Amino acid sequence: MTKPVRPASRRRPLFAGVRSSFFTGLVVILPIGLTGWVIWSLTGFIDGVVLPVIPAAWQPEQYIGINLRGVGVIFFLVFTATVGWLAKGYMGRSLIRWGEGIVAQMPVVRSIYNGLKQIAETVLSQGEEKFDRACMIEYPRKGMWAVAFVSSSAKGEVAEAGTPEDPLISVFLPTTPNPTSGFLLFLPRSQVRYLDMSVEDAAKLIISAGLVYPNAKPAAPPPRRGGAPRPGRRPAAAKLPAARPEKAASVAPELPPMIRADLPVRTPSETFADLVARFGPVEPAKP
Repeated sequence: MTKPVRPASRRRPLFAGVRSSFFTGLVVILPIGLTGWVIWSLTGFIDGVVLPVIPAAWQPEQYIGINLRGVGVIFFLVFTATVGWLAKGYMGRSLIRWGEGIVAQMPVVRSIYNGLKQIAETVLSQGEEKFDRACMIEYPRKGMWAVAFVSSSAKGEVAEAGTPEDPLISVFLPTTPNPTSGFLLFLPRSQVRYLDMSVEDAAKLIISAGLVYPNAKPAAPPPRRGGAPRPGRRPAAAKLPAARPEKAASVAPELPPMIRADLPVRTPSETFADLVARFGPVEPAKP
């Protein structure tokens, strides 16, 4: 005896819709929530470092009795802008040179300071010392391509390894999804394929692991219900609207052959007489 087939559960479409709505909500909430959490945590960290250094008379908590988050950030921004303004002047540059001269005499501190200074100047530089263009190189083997950034042309002893016809250029190959680490490569110019996208768009492509394409073309619309014509068959000609026939006042409509007007019309009695003449009289049934 076979078991009756149970009907499909009707709760599945409902749960599928709830799950889809849940993930859609996560896509909307997570970026906003993580951004707010990072800003809130960074603000608290700066307040915890700066506020203990500020005199109590300058802190608004002493007057309103409320710990306002972000006061340390304001003091930090004002102090940093003031130091930058002083460093642009003659006295500021003289003090910086004097301080760097003292640091240069310390073996370990000198290496740490010079490394951090170069990183800060590279990351926070407002000049033209940035990546030139985005490019693609064959890495890690021939036939496999990776997105990279062109830093500059090779100089010094490194440039001597190339040829005048095909000089070497320095290329930074970042890793995914953390573009701050990577590899510094020196390649001939002929082995570098430049891209039209900007450096920022290439960075988005790397960070998103290939999910975001800045200049991707939109998908083609789906074909119509009729579909494309099969190969070997001529496309159907466009149908033109049929012309409306002109009305003829004097021409009567043609009747069907069974009720044409030129045929004689017979009565029921004449039709019965024809049947009797053809098949004979009808005998009554015997009891």
